Amino acid sequence: MPYDKVSRLLRLLAPALLGLPLLAPASAAAGPVIERIKATGTITLAHRESSVPFSYVDQNQKPVGYAMDLCHKLAEAVGQHLALPKLATKYLQVTPSNRLSVIEEGKADLECGSTTNNAERREKVAFTIPHYIAGARLLVRADSKATQLGNFKGKKIVSTQGTTPLKVVARSNNELLLGLQILEAPDHAKAVEMVESGESDAFVMDDVLLYGLAAGRPDPSKLKVIGKFLTIEPLAIVLNKNDPEFKNIVDNEMKRLIRSHGIHALFERWFMQPIPPNNRTLNLPMNYLLKDLWKYPTDHVPG
Repeated sequence: MPYDKVSRLLRLLAPALLGLPLLAPASAAAGPVIERIKATGTITLAHRESSVPFSYVDQNQKPVGYAMDLCHKLAEAVGQHLALPKLATKYLQVTPSNRLSVIEEGKADLECGSTTNNAERREKVAFTIPHYIAGARLLVRADSKATQLGNFKGKKIVSTQGTTPLKVVARSNNELLLGLQILEAPDHAKAVEMVESGESDAFVMDDVLLYGLAAGRPDPSKLKVIGKFLTIEPLAIVLNKNDPEFKNIVDNEMKRLIRSHGIHALFERWFMQPIPPNNRTLNLPMNYLLKDLWKYPTDHVPG
């Protein structure tokens, strides 16, 4: 045997010859989410209270919605991948202001709602492939004569704390010198109530949420959605950015649902059929932006 091969062999055998344990090859450690799920046998889904039809609490105080159904599919895929057929599911209700921190801090594994994937948030968390593309518009009372944001000069506009539309309307207010009085509501339901009561002249939020919130009111005919898109919002389920294995499982299942059209059936269920609690239909067909995105599903979005 040549000298250099003998030398290499001796170096490898030295620990054993000296009575020391052999070092096994290093293996990639599981990320924090995978480790937590394996240790507890549980996956925790964060949900919203009133983000209709994505994630909200029904008349039985059960979290339901389009994003919730998707998260249940993702949880099943995680259980199968980790050989945990009896993976339990826990739920944690979150607000717009704490929905990202619960993912960062490991209090929940997936945030199942209507959160926009943007560059600022990607500094803190990760997103999977968008499940909806929305645009911010305005909810007003049915007797309002306004047709666009510019008609609200000097008036009151509300949005929900910690949301993208809130920042957008604040920027538009400065750029267009509208003199708006911008109000912040703790959640979507409160913002709608403020419009109904006259406390605010309009509620700016993603259009699909506005349609869902209006449909859930005692008399939906008293409200209407107006204006052009102020934003383009790719909405996606949120997960921890420090666990590539977990993200890979989630992304692969999202791609499978899109390519198999399983996600289309869920979309039909929540956007084109009667939904709880009042069994009203949103009648919102899939828009062309989402159709185009799903031709080549990716979590890479502009902004």
